[in-house]
Amino acid sequence: MPEPVPNRRYPPFERHVFICLNERPADNPRGDCTRKGSPQVLARFKELVEGMKLKPRIRAQKCGCLDTCELGVSVVVYPEAVWYKQVTVADVDEIVQSHLVKGIPVERLRMVPPQPVQGNA
Repeated sequence: MPEPVPNRRYPPFERHVFICLNERPADNPRGDCTRKGSPQVLARFKELVEGMKLKPRIRAQKCGCLDTCELGVSVVVYPEAVWYKQVTVADVDEIVQSHLVKGIPVERLRMVPPQPVQGNA
C-alpha cells in the first residue's frame, strides 16, 4: 500500500461537493441529471471554487448516479450529507456563498427524506 503524502491532512477537504452526471436513455421516465443541466452546474461550481480560492479546502467534482434524477440536478455536500435537488446554474452561487463558505445549507433546495407515517396509538 502506498504511503500517505507527508504533511497532508486527512480527510483532505473540509467540504466535498458531488454533482450527479448520470445519463439514462432519452426515453427513461426518470430522466437524468446530465440532460437537466448538470454539466453546466458542475462547471459553475468548479469556476467559483477556483475563483474564490476555496481550493484545496473545498472540492467540487462529478459523480455517477445519486439515484434522484427525477428530482432535477442532484448535488450532495459532505461531510454534512446535505442533499440538494433541482439545482440550476443560477443556484450555484448561493450554495457556494451560503453553504460552502458560511456553513449554512440552502433550505429551499434541500432534499429532505419523507418522515415515516406514525400509526395511531
